Amino acid sequence: MLYRLVIHESQKQDTLINLFSEQEHYLRRVVRLNNGQNFITMDGKGHCWLVKLTDHGGEILVSLKEIRELLSSVTLRFALTKGKGFYVIIIWPTQFGGKHFKTIISHRTLLKPSENKLERWRKIAKESAEQSERQIVPYIAQPISIFEAFTSMNKMNIPKYIAVARANAPHLLGFLTNLLEFPSQIIIATGCEGGWTTDEFYKAIECNFQPVSLGKRILRAVTAPIMVMSLIAAVAEISNHE
Repeated sequence: MLYRLVIHESQKQDTLINLFSEQEHYLRRVVRLNNGQNFITMDGKGHCWLVKLTDHGGEILVSLKEIRELLSSVTLRFALTKGKGFYVIIIWPTQFGGKHFKTIISHRTLLKPSENKLERWRKIAKESAEQSERQIVPYIAQPISIFEAFTSMNKMNIPKYIAVARANAPHLLGFLTNLLEFPSQIIIATGCEGGWTTDEFYKAIECNFQPVSLGKRILRAVTAPIMVMSLIAAVAEISNHE
């Protein structure tokens, strides 16, 4: 198995990869690679290269044509959660293939996170993408208010779902498996601990979000996005093989 490394697009110059000092240190001291040994670099936007480690960084040997991404671009809109568990929402949905992570501030969420936290979450997404051998690193956007988030997607003519608890809503899996053709884009929103307020729920309905259930049990705010992405990934990949 070859080690994978996400690089910034500016690091690639023709057939050379200019490694940052911390990247080279990790490859040589932690991964224990020597000159002449290979690893894989990816720009996080869908491009991958087989690279040989040299005294001057990395030498590109060949461009790789891997297909590990979902054919459907999934945007997760999830409410910020209290405590330290938020990073879990980044790790697992990244490994399941989520492409866009957009955080929202609802009535029951914590305050806007610091820039340091955002950078930390983006680093976790990059590391999780490397681990799961993806070609794309999900980008975590600055949080916005829930009403702004729903309004901005009102006119998007793509499937939009909002996960709800304690409501007589159809299960998400039923919608996914009954689609005549799996959509190229999906948006789904999950709430915080305590769920959506009445105003938030009706704003989503007004903006053409379809309420869906994730089952009879009440999930934690950090669990719901994981279940959402596992269902979407499973159905999307099965549909692609039929």
